[in-house]
Amino acid sequence: MLAVILLIWQKQRLTVFSNEPASVPANQAQTATPELGPRHQLNYQQWLEILKQEANVAAEKRPPRLSILAGDSLSLWFPVELLPEDRNWLNQGISGETSRGLLQRLSLFDKTQPDTIFVMIGINDLIRGVSDDVILDNHRQILRYLRKTHPKTKIFLQSILPHGGEEATWEGREKLLAIPNSRIQKLNQQLQSIATRQGVKYMDLYPLFINQKGNIRQEFSSDGLHLSPAGYVVWRTALQVYQQEAGSGE
Repeated sequence: MLAVILLIWQKQRLTVFSNEPASVPANQAQTATPELGPRHQLNYQQWLEILKQEANVAAEKRPPRLSILAGDSLSLWFPVELLPEDRNWLNQGISGETSRGLLQRLSLFDKTQPDTIFVMIGINDLIRGVSDDVILDNHRQILRYLRKTHPKTKIFLQSILPHGGEEATWEGREKLLAIPNSRIQKLNQQLQSIATRQGVKYMDLYPLFINQKGNIRQEFSSDGLHLSPAGYVVWRTALQVYQQEAGSGE
């Protein structure tokens, strides 16, 4: 699976970035900050209201081949133009979201009828000092809720991504340094076991993003926590491959 994703990513990377000006410095994409516009300045309750409205529209119009991204800022900042184009997308990400917060707002898209739901959550829990046991229990509850509410939907639990370690430039760098990537890796192993027991698909993104030091590769991140455009192309490739595999019944 890993080799297939990397092979497809290489091809898509050439396609996505083939029109970039040759004069752009090689490290510019790594340091670019996602442009969220006025939505980035909303408080949590305002975010909830917007996500509720968007979910209600999706529930009313019932777009075909609907996929939902449920998570934190990594999902929120997924560039629309880089999402797989063979389906409709409902982005239910909130910046700074925790596993507990996501669990409490899953009902916002109860009435939608998605083909697939992609869940990625947990890094903000670690940054805030939440224990592994609490994070894992919240994941169990999230998956149980989604399976009960959307019994015909393919649910994908995605691994927590590594961070940049000493090379991170994110404003909360010291908080990242307090979280060994080895801990994230062990937590992901437990998440995989939970996904298997709950009967959902597990997407192991972690090995796609790490370098030889076990940190996120610099070209895939803008600050050691968030993703660069190149990082989102890797993620998009994984979404395509895992979804195709699930659709084939393998």
